[in-house]
Amino acid sequence: MPRIPQLTPDTAGGEQRELLEATRRQLGRVPNLYAALANSPAALRGYLALRESLGGGALDERLREQLALLVAQENGCLYCVSAHTLRGGRLLGMTDDELLATRSAEDADPHTRAVLRTAAELVRNRGHLAEESLAKARAAGVTDTEFAEIVSHVALNTLSNYFNHLAEPDLDFPPVDSLDVPTAGPAVGR
Repeated sequence: MPRIPQLTPDTAGGEQRELLEATRRQLGRVPNLYAALANSPAALRGYLALRESLGGGALDERLREQLALLVAQENGCLYCVSAHTLRGGRLLGMTDDELLATRSAEDADPHTRAVLRTAAELVRNRGHLAEESLAKARAAGVTDTEFAEIVSHVALNTLSNYFNHLAEPDLDFPPVDSLDVPTAGPAVGR
């Protein structure tokens, strides 16, 4: 049972209703995360603004989705791992093996792997990235623009993960079998 109410356009008032309707127009539905976050229009507005802004950044849609999945995995958020597994598979065509690899900060592409490992290290070390990790990521082609966006995606997705931990919204996505996956070794390189 949710610990924070999940609002609907019918139960929400004023700005809450407008934000939920905007979410429905953008996503085709209102996931329960958004329905609970709407209890604070400022929180939902800020979340949506950062999400929208990053959508126009340097990282492509697939990599943004991989970051969301990885951060959810690192933060132990079943809701978001489930949501981003569905989205990555159904909407972006990622295979089950690719989705599982992403959750372990792995990818066949060296640049993508470096981005994922950078994000994993940032989450694990509360924003700190070792000089060696930075150098390895740069050697794999990660740019300063991408570093800024990686941190921003970690922040965006940590916000939703932590809010889900607090709110415990009803899971409205097919649940993943387990949050247990093999962990990547060092976050940027082995």
